[in-house]
Amino acid sequence: PQHEPSATHIRPDVSVSTHKVKSDLRHEEMVKGMHPGDRYIRYGRNIGPFRRKSGGVLAASLEAEVPRSRFGRYFNRFKRVMIGRPISTEHSIHERLTKAKALAVLSSDALSSVAYATEEILRVLVLVGMGLVSSAAMPVGGAVMLLLLIVAVSYRQTIAAYPRGGGSYIVAKDNLGTMAGLTAAASILIDYTLTVAVSVSSGMDAIISLYPEAQVYKIEICVSIVFLLTVANLRGVREAGNIFAVPTYLFILGILGMVSLGLARLFFFGGIPYVAPAETLKPGGLSLTGFAFTFLILRAFSQGCTALTGVEAISDGVPAFKPPEAKNASTTLAWMAVLAITMFAGITFLATQIHVLPSDQETVISQVARNVFLVGPGWFSSSAWFFINIATALILMLAANTAFSDFPRLSYFLARDKFMPHQYSFRGDRLAFSWGIATLAALACVLIVSFKGNVTALIPLYTVGVFNSFTLSQLGMVVRWWRQKSPGWQRSMAINAIGALATFIVLIISAVTKFAAGAWIVIVLIPILIAMFLAIHRHYERFRTDVEAVTPLNPKDFKHTIIVPVAHLNSVAMSALAYARSLSANVTAVHIAEGEDTEGVERFNEGWHRLMSESDVPLVIIESPYRSLIGPLLSYIDALDQQSPDDTITVVLPELIPARPWEYLLHNQTALSLKARLLFRPNTVVANVPYVLGRGRTAAATARRRALSRFPIGPAFAAALVLLLVYYVFLAPR
Repeated sequence: PQHEPSATHIRPDVSVSTHKVKSDLRHEEMVKGMHPGDRYIRYGRNIGPFRRKSGGVLAASLEAEVPRSRFGRYFNRFKRVMIGRPISTEHSIHERLTKAKALAVLSSDALSSVAYATEEILRVLVLVGMGLVSSAAMPVGGAVMLLLLIVAVSYRQTIAAYPRGGGSYIVAKDNLGTMAGLTAAASILIDYTLTVAVSVSSGMDAIISLYPEAQVYKIEICVSIVFLLTVANLRGVREAGNIFAVPTYLFILGILGMVSLGLARLFFFGGIPYVAPAETLKPGGLSLTGFAFTFLILRAFSQGCTALTGVEAISDGVPAFKPPEAKNASTTLAWMAVLAITMFAGITFLATQIHVLPSDQETVISQVARNVFLVGPGWFSSSAWFFINIATALILMLAANTAFSDFPRLSYFLARDKFMPHQYSFRGDRLAFSWGIATLAALACVLIVSFKGNVTALIPLYTVGVFNSFTLSQLGMVVRWWRQKSPGWQRSMAINAIGALATFIVLIISAVTKFAAGAWIVIVLIPILIAMFLAIHRHYERFRTDVEAVTPLNPKDFKHTIIVPVAHLNSVAMSALAYARSLSANVTAVHIAEGEDTEGVERFNEGWHRLMSESDVPLVIIESPYRSLIGPLLSYIDALDQQSPDDTITVVLPELIPARPWEYLLHNQTALSLKARLLFRPNTVVANVPYVLGRGRTAAATARRRALSRFPIGPAFAAALVLLLVYYVFLAPR
């Protein structure tokens, strides 16, 4: 019969056996041929969860990702249900977007902003009166549409020049320098965060137009929608496109149908009577002239410029298109501009002709739809009005997906250039930049809760960051054309120069007219973000300098000082000592004696010399009068470090691994505490030597243990207790 392994002697004259292992896991099999004496060796290509691609190169399969622990397996199943099975990197090309899906994924922000851009213009102009609304709304809207056309044409130039993705950060950094690129990046990151908060909150306003009772739960519903969008984007680009395509096209069809019917009623059927909601913003009676009047018009224009949010998304997301990427992106951008201008013009024209008044109870687009569809049977009017509001709510909520696509991608570029943590450059199981998606969701939820989902309060923060990034991007393109002077550069430079001038004017207007309303927050945040980017970059540069390998490492120059804490002379300690001695001859065993236990120290010394009589491992006993174990050991390590500062101290910890989880409670966790204390100590290596309890049992004992483990002792014992309780309560004689 086998016995518990005894303490093993560590002899200095016995060298550790060296053996070669097949590091590439090559599987060899001797195969007999058809003729006598014919033999050949066959190498296996697949080895467990690995596939051998070439000499020394293994490819891990999905089986290698299976967690080992029970909790890990449960969490993995939950993760698979939420975001789906992992996608291999080599299949990333299949996750690209067609033009139809890209219009839904990357243009939903720009297309959906027409739902609230007109309302923001009217909320400013109505302060003077309905006369100004009727006379100035369309000219202000026309200026916004002209600006949208200029920016769209300018970004088509950017797509042609940067076919691998040319967002504001890349263009400004390449042509204007690092600080300009970081300024654009900080601005657009703020814009993407606001996009999620504004889109979701505005979509909820469309729901409230149908069901005013939902106002009470607006914040909770908005946060829930952000969570659902996060899960959808974590599932990957292609599935996000499938989810968002239908609402986008339903919104486009609904708005175009509403505008067509409204124009027909205005020009051919005698006009559209206005039925106002119960509560509206009453037209003001302000009499403004000169600078005050100009300031009001400019404020209305800057509010309407929210219709341009999301225009950059397509140029930034060129790599997400199917080949040819640049051509498909340019076509999609053109369609987006045409649709956005058409819908915005139609909604603004109908709102001014019907004389719609802004209301906190019902959105402007809902009022336009309700009055336009007040024709024909009652079921048609209510159904069409309901359809417009639901489609608007869906696209506004899903328009946040533009930010969920571009915020992580921009974070990837910043992380690649070492201006953000490297975690933001890693793709998740579904080829999505998981860290960027999660960060955007968290920041958007903070904004929604802080501003209570109030779109009017969030809008002033919006356009400053947008037009700052627009201006830097277009100015960078002007510099690029001037430097390269490629064929047709004069025309291209003129287009981008007009775009830079127009967006710069809007930037100044937005900063001045919205400063007191909240734009100052963005103006303060941009320098703070730039300082954070630069601090992260300095850290990575210091890290690169410190860890850069100058010369190949010579193992002979690496000096060890190995310490093995020994509490008891048993197999656990002897395994750790044997491992330490195999690494180096410079090994010291350390025993911490509690108090002034002279007899205990003598017994430990006798046992050590009896077992280790032929070993060269010295023993150091440290008496601890205050019964502390970790403190004296750490102080001893510090003292050794001072004696030999050039040596690397390696602490080899013998660690007992119980057979069952509950048995951990029966043993102290000194090794775990010591590891935690040594974790951040410089010039120190910690090595664990686990000893699994029960590994020396005989086969018969193991079989008996397995047989007993199959018997339901726990349930049987519980059933016996229940029966005994029933007997004493109901059957026992009293």
